[in-house]
Amino acid sequence: MKKKTLVPFVIFLLGICLVSLIVYITDTHENEQRHITAQLNATTYGERIKTEITDGIEITDALKQILISENGEIHQFETIAENLMSDSIESVQLAPNGVVTDIYPAEGNEAGKIDLINDKDRGEISCYARDNHTIITQGPFELKQGGYGIAVRNPVYLKDQNEQEYFWGFTIVILRVPDIFSDSIHALSDFGYEYSILKTDTPWSNIYKVVYQSDEQINHPVSYTFTIGNDNWKIEVTPKSGWRNNTLIIIISGIFLTIILLLTVLTRVWLVAKEHRNKYKILAHTDSLTGIYNRYGFDELAEKMISKNPQIHFVAALLDIDDFKFINDIYGHGYGDRALKSLADSMKAFFPSNALLGRNGGDEFGILLPNCTFEEADVQLQQFTKLPKTFSCHGEKHAFYISLGYAEYPTFASDRSQLLRCADAALYEIKLHGKNGCMAYREGLQSGVRKQLGFAFKDISEHLPGAFIIYRADKEKDELFYANDEFLHMSGYKDIDELFRLTKKRFRNLIREDEQQQIESSIWEQIDSGNENDYIHFHLRKADGTYLSVLDHGRIVESQQYGKVFYVLFMDWEDMHIRYSDKFSG
Repeated sequence: MKKKTLVPFVIFLLGICLVSLIVYITDTHENEQRHITAQLNATTYGERIKTEITDGIEITDALKQILISENGEIHQFETIAENLMSDSIESVQLAPNGVVTDIYPAEGNEAGKIDLINDKDRGEISCYARDNHTIITQGPFELKQGGYGIAVRNPVYLKDQNEQEYFWGFTIVILRVPDIFSDSIHALSDFGYEYSILKTDTPWSNIYKVVYQSDEQINHPVSYTFTIGNDNWKIEVTPKSGWRNNTLIIIISGIFLTIILLLTVLTRVWLVAKEHRNKYKILAHTDSLTGIYNRYGFDELAEKMISKNPQIHFVAALLDIDDFKFINDIYGHGYGDRALKSLADSMKAFFPSNALLGRNGGDEFGILLPNCTFEEADVQLQQFTKLPKTFSCHGEKHAFYISLGYAEYPTFASDRSQLLRCADAALYEIKLHGKNGCMAYREGLQSGVRKQLGFAFKDISEHLPGAFIIYRADKEKDELFYANDEFLHMSGYKDIDELFRLTKKRFRNLIREDEQQQIESSIWEQIDSGNENDYIHFHLRKADGTYLSVLDHGRIVESQQYGKVFYVLFMDWEDMHIRYSDKFSG
């Protein structure tokens, strides 16, 4: 009693310690990841903001190059400035000798015509730009038109007749804040960040001044610093939800606490229910799809049954579904599973309760009938083999068939292993003689005949030298079943699913519309008259909607599963015409 209580309690305590460690590691890792991600975003959008401001600087550079090339003059300034304007630019200005004389747009910007060199607020930084040959940014400052702006001043230098450099003045762009970097701040906001954009108040200062920031205060941000001209800029970001992912911590804690509680409960249940292990052992011996024994369970129980009663007679039968791979290829593995379950259900319903039933793997099943001789089992197994077997697909029932081989112990075998080998030999003997039948083992049969059946339908179809399809031979409703790779390649369909989708699984939809009635009539006239389907020429619809001139040769056969079906081989008409005309002309 103490063990049943103590062990779960110890597991619970150890689990709590483990959960605490996992939560700590997860929290630390998540915090680091959030810092790394935030730093990447700060770097990315810091560089983007730098680029956006640099785009404004390029406007001053463009004006500067015109001034240099035109020896200090700009003709049609308004036209040039108008072409340089964008949504984030408030105005473009010229300041010869540091005095703003030209502004575009002029309306509403009259107050901007000032002497920058001698202005109280702008003089010192403007002189710095002039004397150090460097671009400077100043702001943000309130605009007369409303909002805020940043001034970009680019000093211009010309050469006199003696090739001596002199200061001409400034080319200036006023950038609207936050319009100039709206894309970046919107992206940061969408990604769940609070942000702040700052710049040094002057090129010679280390004090940063906020240019623009989000509504909420940011705590413990990561930052990225970049330089424009001689000004230092900085962007700071922090997640809106903070650096700790509380939701993740709660989820992980909840999941692992639940697991620990479940583990504790399951441990107690396991300790209490030791006596019920046989039940779980049965589950380990059962095939999950069919509900009967799996191979391990079947072999183990068959061994025990024969070993326990070595004097009585047993009949072992092995059976499988004929052309099961074809069912999987045509209908898909889901419907193949339905066929397997249907077969297992019919076995459970047909055979007595003392019969051992198992699925040995794939589509192969085993039956062991205790206290039974060959004569007693023969009629029963023959009846089961002939019993109709079907599976449902899209509301329709499709028939399938089985092959079955059986052998008797101890007449032909001294143990379980040899008994099943004999049954296996009988099974594959019936496979070699047309399938859909039942055969008893007899002396001389070899289980090695498996090797003679080593060709799979897919292997054959993929390597046949020609393009072919299989479809239901029905005048009213033909149905495509299969097309090999060569046909798909010739007609431009990427796979059989695309072929089925674009043709609605109808052969007639592969024929050009104006030829459909004639071609179908021609095919059925030949069939009804008792002749083999002769060569027929028509235009085959390809995947891209174009048509390929083809020659087809079909043969109608009777399939146990699908009734009458057409096997049709296709040849490229033009290719044959060219090839054989060249051959015979030579």
